[in-house]
Amino acid sequence: MKIDLNLFTVFEAIYSEGSLTQAAKRLNLTQPAISHALARLRVRLDDPLFERHGHKMRPTPLAQNLLPDIQHALNQLNHALQVAHTFDASKSDKTFCLAMRDLVEVTMLPPLIQSLKSEAPNIKVSSIRINRKDMSQKLASGELDFAVDVLLPNLPNVHHHRLIEDELVVLVNKQLSANKGEMNKAIYLAAKHIAVSGRSSGPDLVDYALSSQGFNRDIHLRCQHYYAACQVVEKSDLVLTMPKSYAQVLSRSFEHIELFPLPMASTDIDIHLYWHQNRDKDPASIWFRDFIKNIETQWHQG
Repeated sequence: MKIDLNLFTVFEAIYSEGSLTQAAKRLNLTQPAISHALARLRVRLDDPLFERHGHKMRPTPLAQNLLPDIQHALNQLNHALQVAHTFDASKSDKTFCLAMRDLVEVTMLPPLIQSLKSEAPNIKVSSIRINRKDMSQKLASGELDFAVDVLLPNLPNVHHHRLIEDELVVLVNKQLSANKGEMNKAIYLAAKHIAVSGRSSGPDLVDYALSSQGFNRDIHLRCQHYYAACQVVEKSDLVLTMPKSYAQVLSRSFEHIELFPLPMASTDIDIHLYWHQNRDKDPASIWFRDFIKNIETQWHQG
């Protein structure tokens, strides 16, 4: 008996999304169409395939066994379709959608746009901000082409490449540093600190780095943006710890701020480029990844 290959696309979407509604959005279909396709598959395979548990559709053992072969077959089909096309960046007007935060934008976008101007003048870039927990799903669905962020664990079917090697530095009011001299561990731990985070509470990337060495800091201000934090540093005795690449850019706008190395060892905060494995062999994705790698040195130079 013949079977419609589109049904397996629906199967994979339901499995990945855990929801008929989200699968319908991903495939740009109506929910009744998704339900109808699932019903056909259930009859064809004589198994419910997915069973509702609360708001989620949980796969049956048969569905779990089928998934690897179905994904492999779909990937092969996608590859067969992709290799029939080439990507000419010099003529393309494609828009690449990237998820990144402001500190990455400041470091990455200027050299990126400058290089695009000569190599691919009609290519467009859209930078957006997302919740990290949504990264895998948005990359898988194609809503995002790439994400740029610190190293994140446990991202299924997502590949990554390190773009920027970075470290933490300390920003201090020049008058304060003149009074106290070079930044050392004792001065740093005794200082009043600024934490920068989009969340209302909890540790930020600096706290994670310090806690890995057994250190804690005295936070007197929590704010959302590094630029605002720099303005506070310039007019107070509070100190700010942040990635060096962004700090070098911001410090150019603040004549009364001085940068010091973090006076203790910490885990790295390198920046990585992320993409979904289903784009591994996509010509446009391959071109962009290679393009990004070729301009890495410009980011290191700030």
